[in-house]
Amino acid sequence: MTVPVVRTWRRGAGASEPGATWEFEVRPRRAIRTAVVVAIVILVFFTAGGLLLRTGSTGVNFRVADQVGMILIGVLGAAAVLLLTRPRVRAGAAGVSVRNILGDHEYPWAYIRGAAFPDRKSWARLELADDDYVPMLAIRSNDKAHAADAIERLRELGATYSSDQD
Repeated sequence: MTVPVVRTWRRGAGASEPGATWEFEVRPRRAIRTAVVVAIVILVFFTAGGLLLRTGSTGVNFRVADQVGMILIGVLGAAAVLLLTRPRVRAGAAGVSVRNILGDHEYPWAYIRGAAFPDRKSWARLELADDDYVPMLAIRSNDKAHAADAIERLRELGATYSSDQD
């Protein structure tokens, strides 16, 4: 039995079925705060470097294009760091939607065997059929109680909807 991915690289805010709603949604807390701070620091550093680039006496001739390029590198670096704010897990009657850094995957309850938080791992994972799993970057161990509550709520929804399909 293979595990189908209902939709990949999904655009839009709704569930895959019209009228379906999500009963549960979780995003990481500390990872988002850290990523925003790091992105700001990168942007400030490269902007200051770009603006001060012409004032040095290094013997190299920097132009306005070099300054703009330096600032744009900072913008790209900050944008790359902000990709770490994307992870999200949503669950509802239709199944579980896991969005990590890139992509959004939906799994129906029929293919989900459980949710686990393995020892010494940084994030939880969704256990699927055929001994496969999907990391859930939105449920991170450094969020402590928030992560424990999230994994418990996901398990409750799994018990509710898995028993409905038997």
